[in-house]
Parts: sequence; C-alpha cells; structure tokens
Amino acid sequence: MRLSCLPVSLYNDIFSGKNSVADWIRFGAELGLDAVDFSIKFFPERDIETIKQARAALEKHSIAPCMIACYADFTHPDPVQRAQELTDLKADIALAKALEAKFIRVTAGQNHPGTEREAGVQWVTDGFRRAIDEAEKHGITLAYENHTKGAPWDYWDFSQPTEIFLEILDALSDTPLGVCFDTANPLVLGEDVLTLLEAVVHRIVVVHIFDLREVGVFEPVRIGTGASPIPQIFSRIRQAGYDSWLSIEEASRSGQQGFEQAIAYVRNTWEHATPCTIGDR
Repeated sequence: MRLSCLPVSLYNDIFSGKNSVADWIRFGAELGLDAVDFSIKFFPERDIETIKQARAALEKHSIAPCMIACYADFTHPDPVQRAQELTDLKADIALAKALEAKFIRVTAGQNHPGTEREAGVQWVTDGFRRAIDEAEKHGITLAYENHTKGAPWDYWDFSQPTEIFLEILDALSDTPLGVCFDTANPLVLGEDVLTLLEAVVHRIVVVHIFDLREVGVFEPVRIGTGASPIPQIFSRIRQAGYDSWLSIEEASRSGQQGFEQAIAYVRNTWEHATPCTIGDR
C-alpha cells in the first residue's frame, strides 16, 4: 500500500495564493506521505516555469506526485462546450505527464438541467474514449470517480446515482479506464458503499479515503469518525488483492491535526484489515 493525499482542507488557501503548490508538497513530505495529489485548479498557469517550480519542490522533498483531480464536464448541453472540455482534459493529461503524475481523476460532468440520461451517458462515454486514447499515449491512467460535486461546479454529478455510474463504466469495459473509488460519496444518496465496491472492485486503481458525518448529508469529517465503512472496504479490497494507492481526501478543516490523525487512522486500519468478502459483513 502507498499513501497519498488530496488536501481539500487547504483548497481555499491554495486557490487564493495564500499557500503555494510548493508549500503543499513540503507539508505532504513532512507528513510522511509517499506522494501528494493536486487539484487541477492548483495550476491556473501551466507555463514552463510553473511546472519547473513544482518539479523542483517534488525533487527537493523527495516525494512523488500521484494523481491530479480534474473536473471534466462532458454532460454540458452545449456541444461547443463539450468539445472544449475534451480539449481541456487533454491539456490536463499533458500537465500530468510533465509533472510525472500517474493518474488523473476524471468525472462525468454535472447534472445540468435538461440533460437527459441517454444523451448524457453517450456524451460521457464518447468524451472518455477520446481522452483515454490521449492518456495512453503518455502513460497516464484515467480513474473515473463515483463523484458528488466538483469544486468549480454549480450542480451535482450526473453519474452520482450508482446505476448511472455503472452504466458508463460498463460501456467502457473494453478500455483501460480505471476507478477512483470514493469510500463515502454513495452515502449522500443513502446508497450502499459496499454493494458498489463489489461491482467495481477489480477495476480500482486508486481509493479515495473520505468520510461524512452521516448518511444523506454532505458534511465531511475527519477520516474514521463518520459513517463510511472504511474497515470493511479495506478488508474487501485486500481480499481482492489490492495493494496500490490509497489517497486520503482530507476535508475536515481541522488543521494539521486533521491530516495527522487521518494518516494514522488509515495506516492502522489498513494494517489490521482482515481480508474478507462482502458476504462476511
């Protein structure tokens, strides 16, 4: 198991420029992580100097980049905007290549008013196929997340209901599209996290460790203190032979202690997870 982190608690500071990407890289190294994750919004500028500075910070602190969280919106009703979304995602892939990140977290898009299910599913699968072709050229893996709502979005994710997420994933079963499995997002709609896990367990390439205070409410809390069945998830993926990236989505906004406690919880829970099947719960 290798451990990374997406610092949602620090988003506002980084987006505003109060803290830099280099500050996050240094902090991630101090926390003892194996890698750090980025939001694509950390990089409003993608010039050579910006990339050089990020690479220098990664090398200085001897830490790797794992994943860039992107916000593709392939369900936009305007075909011109959908074409732009693909162009933007290809640029995101190029950035991941330049930074030497392994994965890009991809989303289907927003649940725009007027976007019908059949059309939306088709737009997403078409967009993903074209992006996958580009990612393969650069050795980048796209990881499709069972998502809720992106930081820059107005609406919830089009594929937030499990059945739509699985429909899109199944339509792309002939591609190397992976899954970024989020441990709490299904709880927003009261869905069973472990049932979804069983459906996608063999396509997971990254696990987003996330927690919500209670079922039906999108209120992030420190990892391990909410409703997400993290121990059962770890047991099941270990039973399936998963031993790759875990990425803590730290959104508790409880300062450095929130990061430290989340990391300690995840490491301890992973170490003590006993491989099992879903039927054992």
